[in-house]
Amino acid sequence: MRKFLVSISLGFFALMTTQCTTNQNQIDPFCGEYDTPHNTVPFDKISNALYEPAFQKGVDLQVEEINAIVNQRSIPTFENTIVALEESGSYLNRVAGVFFALQGAESDDEMMEISQRIQPLLSEHSNNISLNEQLFERIKFVYDHRAEMELTPEQMMLVEETYDSFASSGANLEGEARERYRELSVELSNLTLTFSQNALRATNAYAKELTEEELAGLPQSAIDAAAALATSKGKEGSYMVDLSFPSYSAFMKYSTRRDLREELYRAYNSRSIGGEFDNLPILTRIAEVRLEIAKLFGCNTFAEYKLKHTMAGTPEAVYKLLNQLLDAYKPVAIEEVAELQKFAAEKEGADFQLMPWDFSFYAEQLKSMKYDLNDEMLRPYFKLENVIDGVFGLATSLYGLQFTENKDIPVYHEEASAYEVTDANGEYIGVLYTDFFPRPGKRQGAWMTEFKGQWMENDTVDSRPHVTIVMNFTRPTATAPSLLTYGEVETFLHEFGHALHGLLSKVTYNSLSGTNVYRDFVELPSQFNENFLAEKEFLDGFARHYETGETIPAELVEKIIASSQYHAAYACVRQLSFGMLDMAWHSITAPVAADAVLAFEKEALLPTQVTPSVDGTALSPQFGHIFSGGYAAGYYGYKWAEVLDADAFAAFKEKGIYDQETARAFRENVLERGGTENPMELYKRFRGHEPSIDALMRRDGIIK
Repeated sequence: MRKFLVSISLGFFALMTTQCTTNQNQIDPFCGEYDTPHNTVPFDKISNALYEPAFQKGVDLQVEEINAIVNQRSIPTFENTIVALEESGSYLNRVAGVFFALQGAESDDEMMEISQRIQPLLSEHSNNISLNEQLFERIKFVYDHRAEMELTPEQMMLVEETYDSFASSGANLEGEARERYRELSVELSNLTLTFSQNALRATNAYAKELTEEELAGLPQSAIDAAAALATSKGKEGSYMVDLSFPSYSAFMKYSTRRDLREELYRAYNSRSIGGEFDNLPILTRIAEVRLEIAKLFGCNTFAEYKLKHTMAGTPEAVYKLLNQLLDAYKPVAIEEVAELQKFAAEKEGADFQLMPWDFSFYAEQLKSMKYDLNDEMLRPYFKLENVIDGVFGLATSLYGLQFTENKDIPVYHEEASAYEVTDANGEYIGVLYTDFFPRPGKRQGAWMTEFKGQWMENDTVDSRPHVTIVMNFTRPTATAPSLLTYGEVETFLHEFGHALHGLLSKVTYNSLSGTNVYRDFVELPSQFNENFLAEKEFLDGFARHYETGETIPAELVEKIIASSQYHAAYACVRQLSFGMLDMAWHSITAPVAADAVLAFEKEALLPTQVTPSVDGTALSPQFGHIFSGGYAAGYYGYKWAEVLDADAFAAFKEKGIYDQETARAFRENVLERGGTENPMELYKRFRGHEPSIDALMRRDGIIK
């Protein structure tokens, strides 16, 4: 338990120990020390019925803690105000850390209903803190006198981050503007939750039963997965495809049935457009509310408001990067699409028009022809268990970390696993949970989060993190283990990079630890990791045939390396389109009507369009990153960080991909420091210079 203020910590401890039972006189699983290895979450003792009273209790406890801060008679100091606030809400953070992590990974209808009920409570509580005038007066006093307080750089950053957080949350607003901000922030919280739930339910609502004839073109791995999916839905002996990414992507890549590819494409890209789970009015209201919030702060757009606290700083800087990359990559992307159109027309006839539901299908065939390489050739060498060894082994080679599964650590689902992480000296680093396969209660995509961050307890004891990575990989079937695609291995490396950022954190304050960094810096460790997948030395260490144990042949590795630039320009432009769409929604100066969403999106994507658009489809209604995640006016950060990661990996290429001195510098200046300093200063300390786009363009083959 973190003590938020030494002078009242004993009283708080007494409060906690007397309130470690629920209203039903049961032991409160969120209270006190857990009777588990490393104080990990006792999932087996937590039921849905406990969440709402626990959230209310957490709010009540933090209110008492905040009152203790503001009712002091002493002059505000760094310790009695900033640190006290930093360390408040420990119980509430425990509850929220579990609930919101499981809401993405292991949700059900009851949890969705609970989240709808608790969201207003949490929004109001957050507003009550950020709009507490007495509390802000104390924070502002410390902020105004920070130069006189002999603070360390990390302490100075905490003061500035705390002040900026309150200021950007309405603390400087007055009168009607302050109350309007309170109303809008509560509404926005509820809207983003509804958006997320609609997207999940719309995804789960679609499943198509297939005949054997409709499986034409699918490899055996996809057929087995279709059979397993049907069995899981009570259709034993049949085949099914749904909109989970492994199922959808395999079908789009291999099915020879163009009519079914089109049907599936339209289903996937029209989720939450109309019908029971319609997100059109939800997303337009989200954009409108964000615009109104921005105007309360004197900003013309939400992007202007949001980007003040990023490496980019302004919308102009974001557009400068996006347009710079678009100018460099789009001509090459057009050439790539033209080559694919020609290839398809040679097979299908001169009048054949390549459509979006054709792209993956013919791109896979062209890749196979040019490089004699496809996902099905690589799958046998990417057995999940071997990939786990390889990905964990990367952290061993670079940073000396060891991962040991501990079955005594409770997990939230039987398919999840928990690993103790130790360093080269056997010292405990943290706990890593992994969760690999799609389920009805799990949202799409892949992500990293944490049940507990890292901080220093009383400035002396290093309280280590509990991190989780969640993915939606190809499941094992009745005839084969889980065999991953190249892209799935890349996704694993990506999320593992985020996990290392959390696990290796070595700071004093929780709010500055791990991935609590600027949004356009957070993707550096994750995208940096992806670079290793095109390295022979890395692949040779784990890629073995799941049946024979044969190491991946040298010629296959050479093909992987040779094909690493295949459609790199198209992939870049696709990412730029997401960034452009995000910026379009958050650069509006007037509301957009729900019935104008598809037209608005089409116009926003026009500069990046290299394949035909399809009427009746849109990304926006499922674009969870910007409408229900943390990437509003921030999706460009993936490309921003890609510039950084290409430049960072170039340092390893210069000296060897496992060079210990370079790895040490990356660990000490990037992975361990969290948000304790300006990220550009951290990066320059590691690399010796600011990055340019040259390393990225060279890696992608745009320049030689």
